[in-house]
This record gives sequence, C-alpha cells and structure tokens, in this order.
Amino acid sequence: MRPAPPSPVSFDADGLPRSRRFGDVYFSREGGLAETRAVFLAGCGLPERWTGRRRFVVGELGFGTGLNIVALLELWRANRPPGGQLSIFSVEAEPLGADDARRALAAFPEIAPVAELLLSQWPGQRAGFHRLEFRDLGATLDLAVMDAEAALAAWDGRADAWFLDGFAPAVNPGMWTDALMALVAARSAPGAIAASYTVAGQARRALAAAGFALARQPGFGGKRERLEACLPGALAPERARPRVAIVGAGIAGAALARALAVHGVAALTLDAAGPGAGASGNVAALVTPRLDAGLGAAAQLHAQAFDRAVRIYQAMGAPIVVRGVLQLEAGPRDALRFAKIAASDLFEPGELVLMDAGETSALLGEPSPPGLMLTRALVVEPAQILHVWMPDVLPGAVARLERREGGGWRLLDANGLLCIEADLVFLATGADLARLWSGAPIQPVRGQLTEALGVTTSAAAWGAYVGPTRDGLMFGATHDRDDTDTAPRAEDDQRNLAALSARRPRLAAQLAGSPLAGRASIRATTPDHLPLAGALGDGLFVLGGLGARGFALAPLLAEHVAALALGAPSPLPAPLAAIVAPGRFAAKRQRIASRTKAL
Repeated sequence: MRPAPPSPVSFDADGLPRSRRFGDVYFSREGGLAETRAVFLAGCGLPERWTGRRRFVVGELGFGTGLNIVALLELWRANRPPGGQLSIFSVEAEPLGADDARRALAAFPEIAPVAELLLSQWPGQRAGFHRLEFRDLGATLDLAVMDAEAALAAWDGRADAWFLDGFAPAVNPGMWTDALMALVAARSAPGAIAASYTVAGQARRALAAAGFALARQPGFGGKRERLEACLPGALAPERARPRVAIVGAGIAGAALARALAVHGVAALTLDAAGPGAGASGNVAALVTPRLDAGLGAAAQLHAQAFDRAVRIYQAMGAPIVVRGVLQLEAGPRDALRFAKIAASDLFEPGELVLMDAGETSALLGEPSPPGLMLTRALVVEPAQILHVWMPDVLPGAVARLERREGGGWRLLDANGLLCIEADLVFLATGADLARLWSGAPIQPVRGQLTEALGVTTSAAAWGAYVGPTRDGLMFGATHDRDDTDTAPRAEDDQRNLAALSARRPRLAAQLAGSPLAGRASIRATTPDHLPLAGALGDGLFVLGGLGARGFALAPLLAEHVAALALGAPSPLPAPLAAIVAPGRFAAKRQRIASRTKAL
C-alpha cells in the first residue's frame, strides 16, 4: 500500500499557509482573497470578458489551496452568462489534502458556500488528471497532479485567461521557464490574457519570448507592481448549439447523455430494444480497474477512469450495492504484480491494500489465497444508473446513416424511413457497432452471468468473480468469442458454478440445489483490448469496445468524447486519448503499408 505523502503545507502562528518546500506563502498576508480578486480576476478582465460567451476557459499554474478557483467560481456564479459553461484547468505537483485546504480556506467565510462545493469533492493525490464537476454552476475543473510542462503538453484546451500563480521565480524558477511559458501560449486562445502577481525579470522575459505583450499594473498590498500579458488575435465565432443524437442505450449511451447534459446539451437517445437491453442490463455490475503492472498509458487510463467512475457513482448514492472488491491471486506472478501496482502513484494512497492469506480467508469465510483489496471499488445497480442518466429513450431501430446536405446526419430505419436528423451523432451500440460503422474493429464475446437468490457474500474476483446483489449474489461470467446467441444455457450456469467452486468451494456448496438464473449478453472487445472513444469525422463520434469494464470506463470516456464534439477541453490527457482514438487501427495499417512500400 502506498502511504499518503507528507503534507506540503505548514501553518504559521497567524494561520497563514506556507509551502514546506519553497518557504513561500500560498497567498498574501495582507488579504489572500482581495489579492486574488485584484491580481487574477480583475487582471484578466473578469467578469466582462466572458459576457455573452457560451464557453469560457481559464487555465492556472499553481492550484495550491484552491483559493483562486473558489473566487473564480463565486464570480462566475454571480455573473454567469445565460447558458454559459466555464472550463477550468489547473496544475499542482504537490497537492494539499482536504483537511489542509479546509483549514486554509476557512480564513475567507465570505466565500464559504462556494468553497464547500470545492471541498466536498476535493481532488485526490494520485498522479494524472482529476475532473471535478460543479453542475449547478455550469462549470468543470480539471486538475493535473503532475509537473507543469507535462500537464500543459497533455492538455488539449485553449484558455481565454491564465492565472500564473506559481511560487516566486526566486524560489521556484521551474514554473517560469521559457519552455513553460511557450506552452502557456500554445494552450491559449487568440486574445488570451495572463495575469501574475510577479514582475520578476525571468517571468517577463519568458512571457515576451512566448509572444505575449506585457503591461505592468499597480500591485496589491506590499507589492508595487503586478503583470498582465496579452496574446494578439481575435476570438473565433462560437458555433451554434448542435442537435445531438445518441444511438444505443447501454452504459456507453447513458454516460454520453450525462456528459452532454453537463455541457447544457440535451441529446435524443434511440434504441430499438430500450435501455439496458444488452450487456448493461445485468442485475449488478462491478466497478473495478484493470490491474496493469506495466504502469504505462493503458494502466493510467484504467486508473483515471476508475477514479472518475467511483466519484460519479458515489455522488449518486443510491445505485451502490457494496463498497470494496477483493482481487485474489490467481497465479504465481500475481503477488509481485499486485505489490508493484499498490506501490505506484496511479491510485490514491491507501486505495489498494495487500492482504495475506489469513486476512483474505477471514474476510471470505473460507481458505483463500493472498489478494489485493480495492477499497474504493464498487458493485452498482445498472438499471438505476441508466434511468437517472437517460430517463427517456426513443424506440428507434437505426439501420443506416445518411449525410445531410449542408452538414449533419439523417438516421434511417431498415425501410429507409427517417428516425431523426442531427448535427452530431454518437454511436454507442456495443457489439453491433459495425452495422453503422463499417470499419468498426469489434469482436463480439458472449458472456453469461449466473444469479442466485437468498445467499450473499463479499465481492471478489480472480479471473472469474462473485458479488452481492440486492437479493442474493451473482457470479461468472463465461467468455465465448464470436458467439452471439443470447439465449441462457443451463450448461453455462454450471461452468460458472465450477469456476466459483475452484476458488470459493464453501460458497459454491451453499448453492447446491438452489435455483440458478442465467443471463447472456454480448460484450464488445477490440484487438488491443482498449476502448474506442473519439471522432470518426463529419460530426460522427463513437464510444464502444468497453469489454467487461463498461461501468468503470464509460463515464470518463464519455466526457472525453463529448468534449471533442463540443469543442471543450477534454479531461483525458493527450497520450491516453491517443490509445483510445478510433482511427488507431487504420493508422497502424497505413504505417505498416508505408514501411513495406519503402522497402
């Protein structure tokens, strides 16, 4: 288990937070909130610069206590344009814990209600991007817990305003380098304004070299001057709000509907069989990450998606059956694999707990091998999630897509009759993707899950899995490639029972003579076992290939796809977006063909 890192902050006798590493204060002794409002909010021309805008993007270097973001959200709440959406991106290499942040922000009771909105979903300390959502305010925050250069290189947004709030160049020169300010410029919209409390020569030279025009302004408190920097250029006109259709009403379609609604866009969802008719319709679902000891991009994707899914489901509350899933060792290499993953920074400190055989046996009530407890993993009820995110599904069987003259799409049924017209179309049809996207790299995999009533257990996985439902337990599942028959099979229930007996014999014995109910559905997998999430071109988007981890992957990937479609910053770092891009297989084939031709 990775322990929590030491707190990066100390508090002086007056309660002022100070960085242990840099020895500098997080905000002014003369009044941190007043400084934020003068230097960053007024310095970036807010709120006037977002007047009449449907989307406004703010970037920040130096998240710290979150004070700047709370002040920004408070100003946005009071001056939000009708239907406006605020996207915030911030960077922090040494994040504070929630208790330290609460102590620091308590000094400003006048913004306590908004501060509590941030504190109630305070981001964690795992490496990578963290998304926070302020639905009632029409705002999102993506916090990058990593080095600033890596964070900006991985972000796909373009900021209209920048809060440059790293510690002073004299103590933290790495936050004011030419390379970093060049990235700030590259991640800026035309006409963007960057504001800073410092006018140090290093900061001015780096910003000027990046193309910013500089202006010194009267400083705050004991500082004589502050800095405003502007990029040349004019804003591009905003696009009209699109008409959106989603095809498919499983977890992928539901997550897309949710993600679009966060942006203020209502989508029409079509599915001939109704919500949860396919693989998303099981009585319960595990929300667990794929445990990849390579710790590369795929491992990072699963860790970030898992964290986002858990946060979203916990905010919903009702659909959670149980918290905590035990991953049992299934082979001789698992002990080292689990230890490496638990010690990594991909997950929150304390989130993955190594357990010896005595501990797992005590938990499960029968002799068991060692394992890894995923303390935040969940078992959820799919039906409630789908209903909340996607309350209305149109009974439409879309058989064909036809480009509309002037842009957009016509969705037609098998008889060529029009189902709906839309500017943007999202394909979320699982194993059936190839019907509407001829190049879909999808392989169907039949899986049968078995349910038993009246017996309960802790959730555990070892290749197969078992978990509680509201009325009993579920276990399975079979895995048969290229089999698309969804009729339940008694022999598959017995296969599942045999897999359960191999690892949980006492539990399996309790089921002797109990009626078993099987449910079969078709999962969608890809050749590299990674999802498909992104643009297909001409206003067509896809979310699919989620395999057996749809409820863990779909929420974050849907937010990524919705952001691409609407021109908003994605919560997914660029390297992770690349490994789920739907065109990756075609691009790989083209590279191979080019190399072959060159030979």
